[in-house]
Amino acid sequence: MRVLDDTTVWSGHYSMRKLTLQHRRFDGGWSEPLVREVFERGDAVGVLPYDPVSDTLVMIEQFRPGAIRGDDSPWMLELIAGVVEEGESDVAVVHREAMEEAGCELSELLPIATVFPSAGACTERVRLFCGRVNSAAIGELRGLQEEGEDILVHSIPRRDALQLLAQDRIPNGHTLIALQWLQIHGAAVRERWC
Repeated sequence: MRVLDDTTVWSGHYSMRKLTLQHRRFDGGWSEPLVREVFERGDAVGVLPYDPVSDTLVMIEQFRPGAIRGDDSPWMLELIAGVVEEGESDVAVVHREAMEEAGCELSELLPIATVFPSAGACTERVRLFCGRVNSAAIGELRGLQEEGEDILVHSIPRRDALQLLAQDRIPNGHTLIALQWLQIHGAAVRERWC
């Protein structure tokens, strides 16, 4: 790949870059110059907190402006997630976000996957984990006021969460991936942690 031009066209909480680039084609030649805007989001982590004793998940519900579309609800039931700031470890961010968003204390983490949610237009890479729950603020309203967060903490039986997945009622990609992983590995995780 060759980057012919890289210009920041907007900068705020996030930033937008305008790239002019060429890449190798499958036939061995070079593509014509392509112009693409790329959203600079930063890397993030997500954790699906799981209590193996009660066989329940801690999930959060919050408003997502990107989901405002016609009659679709912009309130989403999802896993806990947060942006990894420079110098932070994934583990530190998982524990910080779990406490901020759900009053959730985790004792062990299992890696699920690393994904690019929208690599055609965004640089964000998300590393997903399953976390063993020690305690959580079920039913409480959580989140950081200075970040405008208004989060409701839920405890959901694993079977009910998987039923929501089967009914196509989990539109959040990170949560969908984590629940599919738990659907495959849930019995082994429960056996390991009980």
